[in-house]
Amino acid sequence: MNINLTGHHVEVTQALRDYVSSKLSKLAHHFDQVIDVSVTLSVEKLRQKAEANVRMRGKDIFVEAESADMYASIDNLVDKLDRQLVRHKEKNVSYRGGALKNQEIEQPE
Repeated sequence: MNINLTGHHVEVTQALRDYVSSKLSKLAHHFDQVIDVSVTLSVEKLRQKAEANVRMRGKDIFVEAESADMYASIDNLVDKLDRQLVRHKEKNVSYRGGALKNQEIEQPE
């Protein structure tokens, strides 16, 4: 998973880089087919915004989060991204028939 981190009106320090990469590494536990993640951190007056665009095979996911603190924005961003990746993974499993196979096994004859 490639992580591309940019800042808009904010200096991206090594501490921010390490924090974002440690948070995004947790996403690989749920879904390992992520190709590329582009994260943009921006500041506009009192709003601190974090945006992420995740590329994976067959789909792109865009998520954004705002708060008064940049670290809180990153936490919210990762939580939203995690929920969307889990939802995408569940849709793929049910589409391929994985859920139907499990239902057939559970029903006694």
